[in-house]
Amino acid sequence: MEQTLLLNATFEPLKVVHWQKAITLWCQGKVEVISVYDREIRSVSLSFRLPSVIRLLRRIKIKRQFDYVPFSRANIYARDEYTCQYCGTVFPAAELTFDHVVPVAHGGRKDWENIVSCCISCNRRKGGRTPAQAGMHLVRHPRRPDRSPALRITIGIRNTPESWRDYLYWNVELDDGSDSS
Repeated sequence: MEQTLLLNATFEPLKVVHWQKAITLWCQGKVEVISVYDREIRSVSLSFRLPSVIRLLRRIKIKRQFDYVPFSRANIYARDEYTCQYCGTVFPAAELTFDHVVPVAHGGRKDWENIVSCCISCNRRKGGRTPAQAGMHLVRHPRRPDRSPALRITIGIRNTPESWRDYLYWNVELDDGSDSS
């Protein structure tokens, strides 16, 4: 099903929501519909087009504590740049796990200084040993991040609806598909 881009009142992208959530927000009077898909949604008494881009009517302030980064799997992966800290290979999040540098059985704690991103292969190879015992070396020693990763909505460029493109910040040059060389 189609997803809907949610914008702040200032037209800044906040996140992608399911189309049903978008309709709920619209029915509650919290958003305005900026753009629609061609597809129609019908009920017994209503018919309207599926929202593609919606904008909050009231601006919400995003609270960011720059000195505190919550300890989570996603933030560990972001800190390590989705890179296995043993073999140095970049992986998609679905192919990563995390590893206790000093295993729990050896007194290792579950904190920023002892957990690293790790591929499944290296995790199996290391097992319940320290990196030294397993003959492995860390690419980078783990530490608490000093700032939160930037708010980011990750979308495949080729799958992004055309109606969203005016509201997203691109850090790549878009290719229109035509070959002018």
